[in-house]
This record gives sequence, structure tokens and C-alpha cells, in this order.
Amino acid sequence: MIVDYLVIGQGISGTFLSYYLRQEGKSVLVVDNNQSNSPSRIAAGIINPVTGRRMVTVWMAGELLPFATKAYSEIGHALGITPLSSKSVIDFFPNPFMRESFIKRIAENDGYVHAFPEQNQFNQHFQYEFGCGEIRPAYLVHLEILLPAWRQQLLKDNQLLEDDFDVKELIVHADHVNYKDITATAIIFCDGAAGFENPYFSLLPFAPNKGEALLVEIPGLPAHSIYKKNMTLAPMAEQDLFWIGSVYQWTFDHTDPTPDFLENATQVLKNWIKLPFRIRDHVAGVRPATLERRPFVGVHPQFRNIGILNGMGTKGCSLAPYFARQLTDHLLYAMDITAEADVQRFSRILTRK
Repeated sequence: MIVDYLVIGQGISGTFLSYYLRQEGKSVLVVDNNQSNSPSRIAAGIINPVTGRRMVTVWMAGELLPFATKAYSEIGHALGITPLSSKSVIDFFPNPFMRESFIKRIAENDGYVHAFPEQNQFNQHFQYEFGCGEIRPAYLVHLEILLPAWRQQLLKDNQLLEDDFDVKELIVHADHVNYKDITATAIIFCDGAAGFENPYFSLLPFAPNKGEALLVEIPGLPAHSIYKKNMTLAPMAEQDLFWIGSVYQWTFDHTDPTPDFLENATQVLKNWIKLPFRIRDHVAGVRPATLERRPFVGVHPQFRNIGILNGMGTKGCSLAPYFARQLTDHLLYAMDITAEADVQRFSRILTRK
């Protein structure tokens, strides 16, 4: 089999990269094992323009959010699905300090953080003693709809190999690569946590962290918003189903769900929500975060037919479409990649003997 590009991984990065390459008339083959605990498959899909306790505007928010809304609209139209919902984040203050911090950010008029006029609106659904604020615009990507829909499109077009990728079977030549019986002009790794052990990119400063979440049925809870108080509660596409998570474990013994998280999240729900709920599932996975909190995008400085689109961390739903487009334009038209994301910034490390 001969293709233009071999794409490893069909998470959110591999999905958009294969989509854009196909839009440009290039043939692709995506290799993915459909692992159930990959970060893209267990994430809530939240695009939030602010981050952290200090409500800092996220990196490149002014460019990323408009691009993301357009990108999800386009791929949704192509697939006949609606993968993106516009939401606001209702931030319930856990203490007076966080309320004051939020009010301070409103006064700075950054355009994303707002007062919420109806402070008692959620009394019948939630326990909250210190009021709430609103973050908007925010978005929810329905990964549970988008990823399977694109997978079916790839299968239909014979462009998906459902298998574990074995890097030992990759042979790199000057102008092409071979993998088993496949010949490609280039190979692009969108392999998430597997990138930590990829011999071509393992020296990059990955900072893997583990996250956990519960899928919870909460009949009667309005799905028009994302809710936040210590943990984040986000509506799924299925009616009355919500995602609650997630912790950031920088050191962990295994990648499986833990009883400690289950107990903690259950207690958070009991103390926060006034409605009855039922836990349907408990999931966990490892995010491909980076020390710099910037993604790895581009081609290997030594092997020009090996590329990477990885390191999206918790911001994958906003970063992946934007940088998949940049990488596509770089591969096909030699256009620049944003310097802070370009993997060439690690040329010295990646060419170390």
C-alpha cells in the first residue's frame, strides 16, 4: 500500500490532521488501536478561555477560540454531526477568597470573566454559599460523537488500520518510510501518551499527568452550562449524562481508576448537588502534557519525513485543530509554525547522539 502520509493515532490531533490532509487531496492511512482510555476518549471536551485559580486568559485564546469554532463547524458539516456546543461556565466560588479574585478579574475587563446577575438561579440544583460568576464564551466538544464519526469515515474509505503501532517495524529512508507493507512519503506521530516512549521524540520534555473522571446520570440538571466548584461538571451529548473530573496527578503508580478518586468525587457531588444522581462509569487516562505547557508541532530536525503533533495537555480541543492546520500547511506549503510550538526549538536535544 502506498500513501502520502501515515498518521499514528486517532485522538483529536490525529483526527484533525488526517482531515486537513485529506482536504488538501493527500492520501492518508491512520493507525490506531481504539484504546478506550486514551486522553481524547475520556476527556470532557471543554474549551475554556481562562485557566487556574487566578483566571488567567489561556495562551493564544484570541486566535484559538475563533479557529476552533470554525474548524468544528466544518468537520461537523462534512460528517453530518454537531460536534460543538456553545456554553458558559458557571463558576461557584468555594470560598470568599475565590469570589474576591473573580471580582478582581471582572474589574480588569478581559472580556471572558463576567458577573452573573441571577445569583439565586441555581438554588434548586446546587449548594453554594459564596455566589457564582460566569465565564463566556466557552465551548463543549462532543468527542464521544466526533471521534467515532471520523473513524467510520476513515473505515469507509479504507484509510484506517486498527492495530497497535510497532515502531520497531518502521524503516526510515531519505525520501520515504516503510511500515510493514505500507510505503509513505512521511509519518506523523499523533500518539499522545505513547509519545513518551517514541524513540524519535522521547527526549522531548513531556510531563505526563493522570486524570480521572466519573460519568454520572443527573436527571433534571440543566445542560446549558458547564459547572465548576472544586471539580468541573460538564454535560455530555446524551440527555442527563454528565462528566465530572478531573485531578492532575503528576506522580502515579498506574493508569487505572482509583478508589480514592471515586470516593472524593462522590463526596463532592453529595455536598454540591441537590439532585439525585447515579454513577455510570469511572475512567482514567494519562495526558500528554509538556513542561512548558506548549505543544510539540513540526518535523524532526534530523529525519525530515518524521513529524509530530502532540503535547496538547488539557487544552487539546482548542489546540489540536489550530496546530493540525499549521502542520498541514507546513508540510505542504512550507509555511511557518508558531515558534513557541515548533518542535525545532528542541533541535539540539533531538539530534543528540
